[in-house]
Amino acid sequence: MATYRNEELVRKQRKLAATQARRKVYTQVEKPVSKFDHMTPDEREAFFAKERKRAGRVLKRRNGFIKAAMGLGIAVAILASVMALVPIFYTFINSFMSSAEIQDNYGVIFQSLSGHAGDKGATYLDKTPVLRMVPERVTLEQYKTLLFMSPAYLLKFWNSVIMVVPIVLGQLVVSSLASYSFARYRKRRREILFFSYVILMLMPFQVTLVPNYMIADKLHLIDSFWAIILPGIFSTFSCFLLTKYMRQIPSSYIEAAKLDGATEWQIFTKIALPTCKSAIFALAILLFIDYWNMVEQPLVLLTDEQKQPLSVFLSQINEAEIGIAFAASALYMIPALLIFLWGEEYLVEGISHSGIK
Repeated sequence: MATYRNEELVRKQRKLAATQARRKVYTQVEKPVSKFDHMTPDEREAFFAKERKRAGRVLKRRNGFIKAAMGLGIAVAILASVMALVPIFYTFINSFMSSAEIQDNYGVIFQSLSGHAGDKGATYLDKTPVLRMVPERVTLEQYKTLLFMSPAYLLKFWNSVIMVVPIVLGQLVVSSLASYSFARYRKRRREILFFSYVILMLMPFQVTLVPNYMIADKLHLIDSFWAIILPGIFSTFSCFLLTKYMRQIPSSYIEAAKLDGATEWQIFTKIALPTCKSAIFALAILLFIDYWNMVEQPLVLLTDEQKQPLSVFLSQINEAEIGIAFAASALYMIPALLIFLWGEEYLVEGISHSGIK
């Protein structure tokens, strides 16, 4: 009986030791001695006051550095904004000047160009040009001549509209469908195709211009609007941007839609497109501004001057019509500026959420 009790006691002790080991119960160690234990209350208070002063100096230097960096960044942003807005401002101001006044103010610049220097080429300015903030005499003669007496401007304007609008709409349709496929179906062949899209996007435009010309020539599309529209519809940048955006759509949304019996087309139209609305608006703005300013494609693919867009027309205005050139440039900027100001919020939101830096 005694042996049984001893065994039971040993078993309980072992069980208790195992329980303490599992709970990581360790023996109490001695409390480490701190240097504050040997200080008097007055010495401890003096030490903490000294440390507070040191921490305040460090924090003050850090805040000063942050304010200096923010001030430098704001100054650089203001300088960049001024440099970007000054040409636009002077374009609108000079569009209300007469051709004689423009010649008096900027004639020294024109005379220094290579076209006015004979065989000697371009020369240095012999005097400082005059940059007037306010015209001496405000006139609308340039706008009257451009809009009512020069049908070429309106013709080129509608040529630009006929080419740019189908490119923007077609590229949005093609890129949204392709981006949804790239985002939804995760297979090896998809990655290879998407990598080829990225490679084409990184290539300079001049590299693909020659193949586009050869294909348009084979299809007998040279000197037609389709030679500009078709390559623009299948551009790679929009597909890349929307793919980056659609990949951020939570998969739980799509799985929930599948459980409710939604088809792929319903998922695309009811979930993907509404979620990517800001990116689509941002892409439309970028595409419009890009193709509104295109010059190389019309010069290469369009031989008929009557079909060339407004961007090419501006480069063909000579010095004798410099007042008309300023008026045409001012009118040319208005559609792009209005679209940018209307969709600025969508542009910022779409680019920030898509991960483009």
